[in-house]
Amino acid sequence: MAEPVTHRDWGGEGPPVVLLHGLAGYAGEWEAVAVRLRARGHHVVAMDLRGHGGSVRHPRDTRASAHADDVAGLLGRLGAGPAVLVGQSLGGRVALRVAHQHPALVRGLALVEADARPASETPDDVAIRWLRSWPLPFPDRASATAWLGGGTVGEAWADGLEERGGGLWPRFDVDVLARLFDALVRAPSWPAWTAPGSPVLLLVAERGILDQAAVGAMLAARPDAWSLGVPGAGHDVHIEQPDVVAGFLDAFLAAHA
Repeated sequence: MAEPVTHRDWGGEGPPVVLLHGLAGYAGEWEAVAVRLRARGHHVVAMDLRGHGGSVRHPRDTRASAHADDVAGLLGRLGAGPAVLVGQSLGGRVALRVAHQHPALVRGLALVEADARPASETPDDVAIRWLRSWPLPFPDRASATAWLGGGTVGEAWADGLEERGGGLWPRFDVDVLARLFDALVRAPSWPAWTAPGSPVLLLVAERGILDQAAVGAMLAARPDAWSLGVPGAGHDVHIEQPDVVAGFLDAFLAAHA
């Protein structure tokens, strides 16, 4: 069932590039990458996944298929497609689900720090435990930025907070995210990665979450994949090094226009 989801559209010509954030993220964290891609002539869109940002906070449907339908619905409203889907972390799982469920809407997949392999994680995963550990509310932006990692990454996470009751709070509920997380990591994703046809890209940060076994398995299954390792970058590589991410995405998009 359709539920409210929000998006940002930077404009541009040609087939859309849809940017999908990770767990607890929001569309605006892609700003630096989106601006650079738009300057290179691409039509760039990012959306707040259900349960995140400005989208429905307590969705009735938390199944993985609902996320795929949200992306399909967005492309329908834009009158655009097929699209290249760029998913960071959990957003990569969403992109894979769209390719599995709506293959005609996908002309390419770019996974940024995202694992396509079958997963066995539960809602007690380290990411969920970290979200539950936040000392809420944060009294001010400086405190939030520092606790959330400092620097560019901490600032981007702080930008995703909202002011309420004299403090800063996340625009999500962790219990909702735990259900969304569980559904997405358990949903079929490997078939979409290994399916012939659509070009695929894998971007891996040196200090990210993908180990050598994950990268090796994914590239062995898709020897035609574009791949890039980003030295010195962490999991939020799109925030830390937007020039590198945008440049590689631009090359990938140009090669498969």
